Amino acid sequence: MTVEKPDPAPDGRRPRPTRHRGPIMLRGGEPDPQTQGSTTDQRLLDRRGPSDWVHTDPWRVLRIQSEFVEGFGLLAELPRAVSVFGSARTPRDHPHYAAGVQIGAALTQAGYAVITGGGPGAMEAANRGASEAGGLSVGLGIELPFEQELNEWVDVGISFRYFFVRKTMFVKYAQAFVILPGGFGTLDELFEALTLVQTRKVTRFPVILFGSDYWAGLVHWIRTTLAGTGTINATDLDLITVTDDIDEVLSVIQAADAARRAGDGGGGMQHVPVDQGPVEG
Repeated sequence: MTVEKPDPAPDGRRPRPTRHRGPIMLRGGEPDPQTQGSTTDQRLLDRRGPSDWVHTDPWRVLRIQSEFVEGFGLLAELPRAVSVFGSARTPRDHPHYAAGVQIGAALTQAGYAVITGGGPGAMEAANRGASEAGGLSVGLGIELPFEQELNEWVDVGISFRYFFVRKTMFVKYAQAFVILPGGFGTLDELFEALTLVQTRKVTRFPVILFGSDYWAGLVHWIRTTLAGTGTINATDLDLITVTDDIDEVLSVIQAADAARRAGDGGGGMQHVPVDQGPVEG
């Protein structure tokens, strides 16, 4: 009997074997023969009955707990990693996509795993760059009514129900954030990271905006409106690096990594502020 192989993807890349372990996706290698043709619920003896209990708050707590357990279990042994964000709408022929591929490859060559939201666009680009360079490409997806599956360049992936669980994983297992041009979701991750660094919840954590033309208006507003009216300190601007240079991306990350290893938990990336003033609540 001849088994037909799946058609290659439009870019010429043949789809890799994929297997699932609960919410975790593993791509590459052969599927686990013990789970072929079955699902988790098929392997669990259970009776049908009222399902209202799964929507109550006590059960939600357990489900949230299970997502943290799954995420920690999957990512705890990751090597040093960098989270890369950007728009899911970035087309493959756009310069921002090309930049994402180059950044993913450069991070891999510098010894970092690459973590993204696992979607298309800029996220796919960074995953693709890491995968093609022989590195570890990780995707942390989210359950949305319009969301697609994890992109084909993710080697290890997991999909979350809750944004706050997913956001914890992005920060906990990364050494830095590299942020390509993006929309609301990208801005959410940007300001989440800045808040954590400003309030000293994380230390020596670079937040790098890649694409100076795209980010110029936002940075100007932060400088003139936020710092200008005193709602942030002028030194908080040091928490952001804006660049178009991939070598600078790596140098900022590596410098912060070295400082962290030496026990220096300075808040700003350019220098260590002596007094940042009151911590925002």
